[in-house]
Amino acid sequence: MSQPSQVLQHVSHNVRYFRDLKLLSQQQLADLAGVSRRMIAGIESGQDNISLAKLSLIASGLGVDFGKLVSPLSQQDQAVINELAWQGKSKESFAKLMTSIPAKQVVELWVWSLEPKEQYQAEPDPQGWHEMLYVIEGQLTLDVAGTSRVLQAGDSLVYSSAVKYCYQNLSDQTVKFIRNVVY
Repeated sequence: MSQPSQVLQHVSHNVRYFRDLKLLSQQQLADLAGVSRRMIAGIESGQDNISLAKLSLIASGLGVDFGKLVSPLSQQDQAVINELAWQGKSKESFAKLMTSIPAKQVVELWVWSLEPKEQYQAEPDPQGWHEMLYVIEGQLTLDVAGTSRVLQAGDSLVYSSAVKYCYQNLSDQTVKFIRNVVY
């Protein structure tokens, strides 16, 4: 499993940063995560490639979201991550973490398709609900509380759905997108 060097740099720096923040030794973190101390040392030095599953265990051991380990510290307060986390032998084989947000209870995954000139008007969800969108193809116009934003294929966005929002296809082609509801 190969990972791009930029993500490895984020992971290396962030594991050490969060470990130091929690006043944990490498051995204590290794014990919490169920990995070896040697693996923690290798990650922090930027020497070791790590599987996504092991990285998830380390995030859990640190008590942080997976996204916080793979994104720059300067972007930690932003929900949009857009970081390549894994690259296969072919450049078309990859895993990219687009967005991350803590969930209290339930996450719903939806596939949406809107034909040209279609729209869906939603009422506000309860406070604390969020939506994560990823446009697969076409162009989606999203209106959230009176502010419109156009999302192209490959774009993602996280927003609070505790306000009125509307999905619109103002283009001449079908728009397809993934919608996660998080509450």
